[in-house]
Amino acid sequence: MFNTANEIIETCNKEDIHIYDLVLRDELKNSKFTEVEFKNELKKILDVMKKSSHNTLEKEYETEYKMIDGFAKKLYDYQNEKEPITSKELVRAMAMAFSTSETNANMGTIAAAPTAGSSGIMPAALMAVKDKYGLDDDTLINGLLTSIGIGQIIGKYATFAGAEGGCQAECGSASAMAAAAVVEMLGGSAEEALHAASITIINVMGLACDPIAGLVEYPCTFRNASGVMNSLISADMSMAGIKSIVPFDEVCQAMGEVGHLLHESIRETGLGGLAGTKTGQEIRAKFLNLKED
Repeated sequence: MFNTANEIIETCNKEDIHIYDLVLRDELKNSKFTEVEFKNELKKILDVMKKSSHNTLEKEYETEYKMIDGFAKKLYDYQNEKEPITSKELVRAMAMAFSTSETNANMGTIAAAPTAGSSGIMPAALMAVKDKYGLDDDTLINGLLTSIGIGQIIGKYATFAGAEGGCQAECGSASAMAAAAVVEMLGGSAEEALHAASITIINVMGLACDPIAGLVEYPCTFRNASGVMNSLISADMSMAGIKSIVPFDEVCQAMGEVGHLLHESIRETGLGGLAGTKTGQEIRAKFLNLKED
């Protein structure tokens, strides 16, 4: 892939292609897969996302510490029974993000895109847009390809690890990947996709990673739900013509720098932030005692 957002935009404009076309071309050049084989592999990932995003919409899992139990079903029931403040579609999207988080907490199968702690965002965004616009799997696979391209730029200039860069690196990255995917699935340009990705990260720049007991449950699940909202509103902003004056590659560089400035207590150590509260430390102590037993 290319090094800068401008290089991607110029190439896509010149060749009249999308980011997903660039990614596919690059992947096929560097792998032994044919196009059909590669897309079949992506279809397997997509199927995992479909299942995880719906697993707990109508049933509840029970987790060891009961920090996130039943959130997906509660939201799904809420939008069925009442008129949400936002919209039924957005509440369903949040419910689907919760569902994948709950699946992960119960050792179910998920697609870590890009991490387990942020795994609810991409599936929820893809499924929400699929449901709204009646998109087929080929279009969703193009979205996955777009997200790969965005992830490659993030990986080049920053990190996906909460332990290194805070939750901005996990949920922020997932939201950026999802936002760009949504834009391109709906026919937006490469430039719009990159602006959407920039806006999502800007919205959560400096976000701490403070999971209670080091488990990617609480507050991670809330950030998955807000993360899918972040991706969708950022996609809307970019397709409305709103631009980030800082190019995506520079936004990623800034995220990397901010991550290094975060204190270690709020970089997935389970020591600071919400993990450092009285309640958080009580749960941590219980967790550590159980592990020792």
